Amino acid sequence: MQVNPYLTYNGNCEAALKYYQKVLGAKIEAMFPFGEGPPEMQIPPDYQKKVMHAKVTIDGEVLMASDAPPGHFKTPQGFSVSLQVEDPADAERKFKALAEGGTVTMPFAKTFFSKGFGMCTDQFGIPWMVNCPSEM
Repeated sequence: MQVNPYLTYNGNCEAALKYYQKVLGAKIEAMFPFGEGPPEMQIPPDYQKKVMHAKVTIDGEVLMASDAPPGHFKTPQGFSVSLQVEDPADAERKFKALAEGGTVTMPFAKTFFSKGFGMCTDQFGIPWMVNCPSEM
């Protein structure tokens, strides 16, 4: 069995995944637009190119995503996508890239439990935690 986060966006899924490709090295494995669905789906014309389903991998880990169907988007809450990054400088670089254009909840800094940790919500509305674990 495999457990994967499924992220839902407000019409900007493709832009988000391309951004993650650029700043996190994500690989877009699949991206299907609503317009390729069966005709009975009755998708509005402005939603034809929005993402119905996508799969990306980041260092072999899978994230799935889509744009919420029209009228169904809700702001993400109650979770964060967590990155564990071994190198502190790389972790901070990734954190800054994710925070760019978004909001920082907790600035990236050394903590009692890590070489560096930070929390933010990216410009696409997805909450992230970036951690560089301490050696135990």
